[in-house]
Amino acid sequence: MPECQNCGSHVTDAYARVFTPDDVTSPRACPSCETVTRDRNGIREKRT
Repeated sequence: MPECQNCGSHVTDAYARVFTPDDVTSPRACPSCETVTRDRNGIREKRT
């Protein structure tokens, strides 16, 4: 099962397939990440 590169949480194969580029096996950020978020240009620090 793939893991998030940022926080180490397990993600589903379907999540990894949808939210990672074709040449990457693990997402850079996931819904469990508390300090970063995804946007159209990649990942960024949350603005809180």
